[in-house]
Amino acid sequence: MLNSITVQLRARSRLLPLTLMLVATFAGGCSLFGTHKKVQVPQLLTPLRETGRAQLITEVNRLASVRSLHGKVDIIFEDTSFAESGIAEKYRQADGQLTLQKPGNIYLIIQVPFIAKDIAQMTSNGETFRVAVLQGDDKYRRFVKGTNSATYEKLDIDGQSQDNAKSKKGLMNAKETVNALSNLRPQHLTDALMISSIPETAQSGLGYARSEYYQEEPDTRPRAKVGSRVVRGYYLLDEFSQPSGGEARLLRRFWFDRVSGIRLARIQSFDPQGLLITDVAYWDEKPFGESGQVQLPSRIEITRPHDHYKLSIAYQSPEVVEVNREFNPEAFVLENRWQLPDVDLDARQRAQGVPTP
Repeated sequence: MLNSITVQLRARSRLLPLTLMLVATFAGGCSLFGTHKKVQVPQLLTPLRETGRAQLITEVNRLASVRSLHGKVDIIFEDTSFAESGIAEKYRQADGQLTLQKPGNIYLIIQVPFIAKDIAQMTSNGETFRVAVLQGDDKYRRFVKGTNSATYEKLDIDGQSQDNAKSKKGLMNAKETVNALSNLRPQHLTDALMISSIPETAQSGLGYARSEYYQEEPDTRPRAKVGSRVVRGYYLLDEFSQPSGGEARLLRRFWFDRVSGIRLARIQSFDPQGLLITDVAYWDEKPFGESGQVQLPSRIEITRPHDHYKLSIAYQSPEVVEVNREFNPEAFVLENRWQLPDVDLDARQRAQGVPTP
């Protein structure tokens, strides 16, 4: 009996410290689970505008109502061929004279800054394109022709297909900008700079779905601290096909910045396999034209992940850009008046047994 009492007393003596600790913990306001250290988290930007799908479509169509633009731009080309190894080759800024007209016309002249010497000229009529590379050694200079809907291999500096771009990373320099330009397709700029409207659903057979999204990103506000980050709220508007049978296909995704208003911030386009083919970001809306009749993004960033390049375009003086001027179709015809070596991409593919669309 004495042994039994002794065992009980010893057990109670062991439990007493634990009991006292638990009592102290809860008496102190559960400090065991309390906050001991403040942690800086990205700020959610407010106020966030509320709106419906119809208003988002209206905003897209407002921007898409512009029929033509003509003005001077700054252009920066970035080769992302080596993005997998963390390398991106950024070329020096160039001047440009840009003319756009719907449905798919573009004429772009790229020049050396300050001296207005042409580096390249390129056009597209919506179906075919032409690119004249005018600077550099003879191996750079050429006149490239092709079809917008076709897929071509990247050209190297001698006009042949480039199989291993990574092996050339040590050779990349500013002089090779002209080589990069020969692989730039002018229709990619047309689609990004002249937004296509959203048609009536009943006529197009397309469907649209709205959702919201929150993204942590760098703080780009004027007085933001270097390296600071914020959380920005977006509406996403997905455009997809509505087939009678089978799966629907995502065509475009529109991003709308909701902070203090509704602003179209980004458009992503997808191919039939669902791969991202173009990612366009829009910044700094400003009045365009002498009368400021339309508000448009003054800075556009075009990323083609599978073509391995990024292109930044900024209008130099939006207030003097010509808006909705009617241009004759002949204004978008580029002829090889420099007698450059011809590179017919369609003819090359036919010679290789590849059909042209």
